[in-house]
Amino acid sequence: MSNARQKILARLRDAPRPDVTSIGKGAVESPVWDLDERIRRFTDRMTAVRAEVVETSPDTWMQALQAVCQRAGARNLLYSAASPFGEAISRQPPVAHPVTTGLESHKWKTTLFHEIDAALTTTLGGIAETGTLMLWPDMQEPRMMSLVPPVHIAILEAGKLFNTFSEAVAAMQWQDGMPTNALLISGPSKSADIEQTLAYGVHGPKELVVLLIRD
Repeated sequence: MSNARQKILARLRDAPRPDVTSIGKGAVESPVWDLDERIRRFTDRMTAVRAEVVETSPDTWMQALQAVCQRAGARNLLYSAASPFGEAISRQPPVAHPVTTGLESHKWKTTLFHEIDAALTTTLGGIAETGTLMLWPDMQEPRMMSLVPPVHIAILEAGKLFNTFSEAVAAMQWQDGMPTNALLISGPSKSADIEQTLAYGVHGPKELVVLLIRD
């Protein structure tokens, strides 16, 4: 075993080194779209995978949230009171009965998996090129909020809609501090594993609604 190992290592050492001088040259430049075009592309790509984008404003997002909850038949809405949007919900609850994330730990999973109809999360931003939401889950908005309830409602501020993922990473300086968990969401849960039949909600929410807040 020792001789075989030495032979393998020797071959690796003697192998020709790849030419890396051309790496990065000729790369396609990232597109630069104005806000209207970013919104159009993001919306087109989201709706293509059966997600919904609702354009709203800082003054009307609560009414839009109420309409989404009513249409989905949500009896309750899980949210975090730590965000500015959560604070507003605490002051003026939408039609669905609000449930904050401050549940007792021993009740959390049972409530989440068996009683919650919809959950509202904030987002770090969005990517116009691919129609993607970026989430950084934390203690206030844990990852399961966007992965378990049948309806996921995500708030995206239009000013945080980037052209590309690389632009978002550079603008937010991810190199200086990555989260322990980042979520990139490009539509509701779907799978065609069973008899090649496309089904939604198999591994997560069957509905994704983005409240796109444009100032």
